[in-house]
Amino acid sequence: MELFKLRSVANYQFGRGVGRVMFPNRIELVHSRKTGRIRLIYLDGKLLATLRPRDGQLALTLEGARSLLAKRKSLAAYVTVKKDVRDFIMKGRNVFAKHVVHADNRLRPEDEAIVMDEDGNLLAVGRAALSGEEMKAFKFGVGVHVRRGVGEPRERIDGSSAGSLRND
Repeated sequence: MELFKLRSVANYQFGRGVGRVMFPNRIELVHSRKTGRIRLIYLDGKLLATLRPRDGQLALTLEGARSLLAKRKSLAAYVTVKKDVRDFIMKGRNVFAKHVVHADNRLRPEDEAIVMDEDGNLLAVGRAALSGEEMKAFKFGVGVHVRRGVGEPRERIDGSSAGSLRND
C-alpha cells in the first residue's frame, strides 16, 4: 500500500509512469518515529526523496533527480536555464526568471523543480516560486528557490561542510 501511495504521488508530481520507474520494489522506507508516516525513501543506500509532511509531496534529492533524468525521456517539473548561469546554479544559487530558457507549463508555485542547463545536464533541485509560464514571461524575480546544487560540497554529520578547515 505504501509503495502504491509513493508511486501515485510521483506520477502526480512528475508525470504519468514516473512512480514505477522512480520507486522499484526494492526501495527502503524510513518512517517518522512520532507519526509513523513515511519520511525518507532510499534506493540502494542512496536517498532519493523525502515525503514532505506539510503537503504530502516529494522533495527530491540530487540522486532522485538524476534517477528520473536517466530513466525518462519526457518529464514534468523541469526548468532549463541559460548556459552562462550554469556555474552559479550548480553552487546552489537561486534561478532567476530572466535566466530561464524553458519551463514546464505544468509547474506551479511551490512545486518541486528539476533545474537543467540547455544541454540537459542536471544543475540543481528546488521549489518553484513562479509557474512555468511566468518563469518564461517574467524578466525579474526568483523562478526557483534552489535547495541543492550539484556543485555544492556535501555536508558532514556534524553540520560542517566537507571542504572546510576547522581550527578546533
